[in-house]
Amino acid sequence: MTPRRLAGSIPAVLAMALGAVGSSAQVEHEGEIEGIVRDADSNQPLAGALVSIDAAAGMAVSHGDGTFHVPVPGPRIYTVRVERLGYRTLSLEVDASRAEIVVVDMEANPIPLPRVVVTGSLVARAANEVLRPTSVFAGEDLQRRLAGTLAETLSSEPGLAVSTMGPASAHPVIRGLSGDRILMLEDGERVNDQFASGPDHATAVDPSSARRIEVIRGPGAILYGSNALGGIINVVRDDVPSSVPHHFTGAFTLQGQSVSNAAGGSLNATYGLTDHIPVRLEVARRTSGDLKTPVGVLNNTSTDAWELSGGTSWVDDWGHAGATFRYYGNDYGIPGGFVGGHRAGVRIEMERTATRLRSLIRPLGVFETIEIDAGYTWYRHKELEPPNILGTLYERQTVSGEILGRHADWGPFSSGGVGARASWEDFGFGGGLYTPNSTHTSFAVFALEELDLNPVRLEAGLRYDWARVRPEQEDRSSDIGHIRARSFGAASGSLGALARLTRHLTVGTSFARAFRTPSVNELFSEGPHLAAYAFEVGNPSLDTERGAGVDAFVRLTGDRLNAEMTVFRNAISGYVFPLETGELSRVRLPIFQFHGEDAVLAGFESAFEWAAVGDLTVEAVASYVRGRIEATGEPLPLIPPLQGRFAVGYAPRAWFVEAETRVAARQDRTGPFESATDGYAVFDLSAGIRVTVRGRLNVITARGENLGNTEYRNHLSRVKEIMPEAGRSVSVAYRVVF
Repeated sequence: MTPRRLAGSIPAVLAMALGAVGSSAQVEHEGEIEGIVRDADSNQPLAGALVSIDAAAGMAVSHGDGTFHVPVPGPRIYTVRVERLGYRTLSLEVDASRAEIVVVDMEANPIPLPRVVVTGSLVARAANEVLRPTSVFAGEDLQRRLAGTLAETLSSEPGLAVSTMGPASAHPVIRGLSGDRILMLEDGERVNDQFASGPDHATAVDPSSARRIEVIRGPGAILYGSNALGGIINVVRDDVPSSVPHHFTGAFTLQGQSVSNAAGGSLNATYGLTDHIPVRLEVARRTSGDLKTPVGVLNNTSTDAWELSGGTSWVDDWGHAGATFRYYGNDYGIPGGFVGGHRAGVRIEMERTATRLRSLIRPLGVFETIEIDAGYTWYRHKELEPPNILGTLYERQTVSGEILGRHADWGPFSSGGVGARASWEDFGFGGGLYTPNSTHTSFAVFALEELDLNPVRLEAGLRYDWARVRPEQEDRSSDIGHIRARSFGAASGSLGALARLTRHLTVGTSFARAFRTPSVNELFSEGPHLAAYAFEVGNPSLDTERGAGVDAFVRLTGDRLNAEMTVFRNAISGYVFPLETGELSRVRLPIFQFHGEDAVLAGFESAFEWAAVGDLTVEAVASYVRGRIEATGEPLPLIPPLQGRFAVGYAPRAWFVEAETRVAARQDRTGPFESATDGYAVFDLSAGIRVTVRGRLNVITARGENLGNTEYRNHLSRVKEIMPEAGRSVSVAYRVVF
């Protein structure tokens, strides 16, 4: 019995939730949920629909005849979620023990329901059901926003901004916080690069091959670490495959952009080597030239990045266990023209290799799943001054291990989990830096529990972290102070409540207490940081940052309207930041001294999406954060201004077009030696088509940015005094999921 014959002959015998229909026809393969995705109006099969089963961690993409196959670990009831852009997302319960074909009839809708979130939560839930403000990029939505860096890809979301020192070194900023106050994850594990130690350091993550990207805004990352005062960014790739597909599955992406003559692409594919062994391979490459602005070219900003990975696992009814290897390399430029800098700029060569072992076990007993992770990461970063002289060297090795046990209903709790994490990191420095080689050892235990009191859900988490930073040698007479081993330890916790007042209206609040250990650079740095054009001076006596954050939000979710409004306040004791002293070092570089002050950051985020008439949609996003030093009331440096965007789109099933305006207000709340930035408005236009070719959904998008060639400056850009942001640009992307 072929899937195509099933698509045209299955009699509907059981009405399922939200338009899905069950059938008495038997599945073709045992141990799977099989089905067909169709257009509810025409009954035509739909290709490219994403079908996911959260409890089984399985997923599939529907073929040209609408069929899909998702392996499941046992004959029980699963929650199946079906998503396709332009259609209403469906969630339904399917009994795998009945071994029947499922027919899913999807209704057209220009406003998609919130996507499923797996980051920061013990149970996968839709974004409107989680306790913290969340954004999810996936599929065509991800393709529309895809840029050369992760930060630029996410910049359209409320609460997010971009800090740059050239296009390759774009850093994400969440609610005014950046660096290692934001946890950067790949498949739930830390990236362990050096992006947090300097504005010139690129993130060792390529967004083009991501299956989805999830952003959690605000503190409370009990499962991942206490230092996420700003939030979490998780790039989901499924490097260690958790299911065995019948055919090649994956995605192929091509990109091009005129403003920097950029070109790139990625290919990832998963194949079932045997009934129990899937293999996943990935390759990605991106190159670009110097960035063009309305007033000239920003020289020495070209990039050449590449990425390779491979992973495999053994998949069985008890779970899966496997390994993956990933390599990332990037050769990019930092422009010159700064005080004390090279006129020709600096080149940076960075490399990262990461090996990960991962297993998920479904035992009998209290725990529904037990996850065991272990990893090793090696990172090297060289900053070269002309002609090819090593100016600064960073090296980092990380060994880590983690175990997490998740349970379902247990006593009064609807779900929960306990776990532990340990890591050892070795930091090496060279070139002109006098920063001592150091090690960082940490250990943590944590627990997170949920209590469902329908219609109210409560969540409580507790974590204890201990860390020790040890320099290679103690130095009592150092110019920056007494360099010695430091130990830190503190408890962090979170408490949240969510209440569903009506079918469409949800309110919630959360409180989190977190702490962050000062980094090796903040404690012991001494010397010129070549590509940052700064002489950085650490403070060996810094204490931990201790943050207390509170969020309150209201969400409205409907068939033709989605809206969310969040207010937040984050008080941080001992907030560490580099303060420009106004002095120059002996090598004529500006001196930046790390020191701590009590600080408060408060603001709001809002998002509104409305299907006004038919397939016509209106979207508006706005966010604002105000940062100040508590003792003096003076502004914190490098805080983004009030910013937002407004978009009008038309999106029938086969194509779309959208006009967008990005705006920012003037920022004149500046720290010492920081200049104010004027407001701006920039106009963008994007369009795309969806075509099914040989059973695969192909999506082609084109985007014009800054069509008016407006001269404007990003307040968080370190090069704003030299050049404005990018000028008029056209980018094209092609993506096929198979």
